[in-house]
Amino acid sequence: MVFSTTKEVLDWFTKDERILTPSFLATIPWGDVGKYALDPMFVPIITYMRDVETYTKVYYEEMCESPTGRDPHVRAFMDRWATEEPLHGELLNRFMEEVGVKAQPDWKKEIMRVLTVPYHISRVLRSAVTGAFGKHFSAVHMTWGAINEQSTLIGYRRLWELAKHPVLEYILRAIVREEARHAFFYWNVARINMINSPFRQGLSKYVIDRFWSPVGQGLKKKVDTDVVIRTLFKGADGLALMKALVSDRIRQLPGMEELTAIDDRIADIALQ
Repeated sequence: MVFSTTKEVLDWFTKDERILTPSFLATIPWGDVGKYALDPMFVPIITYMRDVETYTKVYYEEMCESPTGRDPHVRAFMDRWATEEPLHGELLNRFMEEVGVKAQPDWKKEIMRVLTVPYHISRVLRSAVTGAFGKHFSAVHMTWGAINEQSTLIGYRRLWELAKHPVLEYILRAIVREEARHAFFYWNVARINMINSPFRQGLSKYVIDRFWSPVGQGLKKKVDTDVVIRTLFKGADGLALMKALVSDRIRQLPGMEELTAIDDRIADIALQ
């Protein structure tokens, strides 16, 4: 599919019912979770993913404050996105509870309370920068979103392949289908924003080259992010997977053909 306008992408996104419908949720075999072992090494990974999904509220508020969020079609997508992502976090938390890893009753408030100081500082700076560039910065937002959504869904795929827990896989396969739709929206809107604008292409590549970090870093501590990447993408094989399914996809965007930042930053962690 080739879209010419952001509205066309939104129409594609909204024409189908979401994946995690009540009828699907009713099919999750929660009672079978305890029948299968989960290696404890994956608990920090699932916790990280749960927390990042829950941080959607923070991303949403920040985007709404920006010129990007004032685009009616992007805003309509974000409104739905902000209802879909937190459910992913709820499902991951429920899975951990079924495994026997009990969260605090106020775990959502707690993860918001411990937002890192660098995040708060960078949020103020981002607000100033996005305001200065206005609608031109939408290309950056959409490219960044495409990278994060694509890397998230690949992370989920790696998790179910390595953990080999059938109920976790059942849940993650459904979450990945929603994440794939989000990634497709971001990528296509980024392309529309950039296709006839060398300035936006250059701005996007500059920002990604210098400031992109793996999804969740900043909201979570770098050491936690590094654990996730080393667990799921360790070694040359893991790096090759990220390159094939994330970096190469982003390099298909106008002006991003020479982008190496994603590969470089993942390699710094995965190859240690």
